[in-house]
Amino acid sequence: MDSAEPGDSVLSPQGQEISASATAIPELKRDRPSVTVTKPIPYTFDLGNLLCNDANPLPPHPSEALLHSTARDSAQALINQLLTQCPIKSSPTSGLLMTLPPCTTPLPREKPLPAEKAETKWEKFAKKKGIQVKRRGEGKTVYDEAAGEWVPKWGYKGQNKEGEGDWLVEVDEKKEVAMGDGKEVRGERRRERKERVRRKERKDRANERKSRKGDSAGGR
Repeated sequence: MDSAEPGDSVLSPQGQEISASATAIPELKRDRPSVTVTKPIPYTFDLGNLLCNDANPLPPHPSEALLHSTARDSAQALINQLLTQCPIKSSPTSGLLMTLPPCTTPLPREKPLPAEKAETKWEKFAKKKGIQVKRRGEGKTVYDEAAGEWVPKWGYKGQNKEGEGDWLVEVDEKKEVAMGDGKEVRGERRRERKERVRRKERKDRANERKSRKGDSAGGR
């Protein structure tokens, strides 16, 4: 006997004519799995990681249908927990938002921990003397009493460039003679600042070399 197509008419046991689509809907509902999942060993959850742990054992050679059914039950149990345990809020801009709890399962790192950076000569000295070392970004500005405002210590319009752009510069004749030809007093402050930067860079490189030598000697 051929199966009825949607839209065809069939006869009920009482002889009444009914639509085939009306008979298909209850069959679909009967075949749909239940949203309530019960297992001999209860599931454990880590909702922060969207994790459902199923401790129920499987047979040695499970079939594809059993694996599919087991995965479906785990997913259904996880969805049930999310909908009952996590708060859901509605936002006109973002829609429905679910807030997950903190994670309880530690996950491994993708990359190894970064190696500790060796201490510089200054950091060792500061640690020995109890000097507090300023972290990067601390104290980037300083108050300029002449201008009455906070200005950066370095960079554009920094305090370390104070006096380099003055339109009037006092000339020291002895100092000007000592500089020689091709140089003038107006650019002296900038040259001094550049020289201080170069000296600091040389000291930093020397400290780094000493630190590497100390680490290599200690590892032998």
